[in-house]
Amino acid sequence: MNISKYISDKISRVRSGSFTSSVTKIAIISIAAGIAIMIVSFAILEGFRNEIRAKIFSFGAHLQISKYDTNNSYEGAPISTSTGINTTDAVAGIDHIQHFARKTAIIKTEDEVLGVVLKGVDENYRLGAMQQNLDSGKLISFNDTASSKDVMLSRRIADKLNLKVGDEARFFFVQNPPRARKLKVSGIFNTGLEEFDEVFVIGDLQLIRELNNWPDTLVGGVEILLKDFNRIDPVANQVFDQMNYDLQLEKITERHAQLFDWLKLLRKNVIIFLVLIIFVATFNMISTVFIMIIERINMIGVLKAIGATDGQIRQIFYFRGLKLTLKGLLWGNLLGIGFCLIQDQFKLIPLDPENYYMSTVPINWNIGMILLLNVLTLLLTMLSILIPAAMVSRIKPVKAIKFD
Repeated sequence: MNISKYISDKISRVRSGSFTSSVTKIAIISIAAGIAIMIVSFAILEGFRNEIRAKIFSFGAHLQISKYDTNNSYEGAPISTSTGINTTDAVAGIDHIQHFARKTAIIKTEDEVLGVVLKGVDENYRLGAMQQNLDSGKLISFNDTASSKDVMLSRRIADKLNLKVGDEARFFFVQNPPRARKLKVSGIFNTGLEEFDEVFVIGDLQLIRELNNWPDTLVGGVEILLKDFNRIDPVANQVFDQMNYDLQLEKITERHAQLFDWLKLLRKNVIIFLVLIIFVATFNMISTVFIMIIERINMIGVLKAIGATDGQIRQIFYFRGLKLTLKGLLWGNLLGIGFCLIQDQFKLIPLDPENYYMSTVPINWNIGMILLLNVLTLLLTMLSILIPAAMVSRIKPVKAIKFD
């Protein structure tokens, strides 16, 4: 039998309503609240990051190859589909390669006129990422023999032009000579990101080829999706080394630098906040163990008098602190994971899409992060207990027994 653990269990049975009972409850609550807040904070933070990144990636892949040009217009010079990076085997880390082209246009309805940019894609383009952004309708369909007349509008553009799914609108393309096409709205999407929703319309790449008199071997640019977004820099360097000399490479983190900088700042703020929470939880545990030691001065004196070592006495309070910490972690995990589960299933907390780019608070499940938060909290709390436990060696048996 471990005598230190046995005594720790005995002294933990304090009567309800006593000062020690109140202090231990505060310690458990502080740890529970801390771990619950950390779990919820990281789940929401990662949810925001993943949702916003998914919206950005739905309009542009991780890497984009285009013609080297000083012109900053949406329409660039065409490039060949043979860019030097034509297969996923060209560079390790590439998951998918897809083509696109852009063309400025003016949409005219009976009552409204609006300038937009038509982004043309083909059947090889991964439009599935847009599925989660669809408000109504469906993704555009492609024809084998002719260009598709389907387009997808954003909710903002559709509302400005009073268009709905199934309506037709006339597109006037700015070129010499000007050309017009009547296109049908197949779907309406809403990313919540103004720089996309105010500008882009999704259509067929073959339509842009027909308007520009391009052969099937020409496109406006090439987009590259990676297997791991976190390796974007090394993969980008390898792609740049292998692509043709007259092309330029742009990373999505550069193309939308403001959004990614905002996400980095948000992560830093949350980490600072969590460090403060852990500090408060460990400080409360230090205070609790100090109080338990002071209340048990007589017991410590008696134990020393009958031959108990300082290490054995420290273990008594160490086991007591461990038990309080595990109780706090248990309740904290139940509260934090329970809240995340309810929000994930029922979407109880709404958001303003104009400010937050989404309609409800997002939740991301990262079991590894939850385990890391628990281990980190347990480790730091146990280390903090060593501080008050160190005073046991300074307690003299004679003075401790007489202590009142």
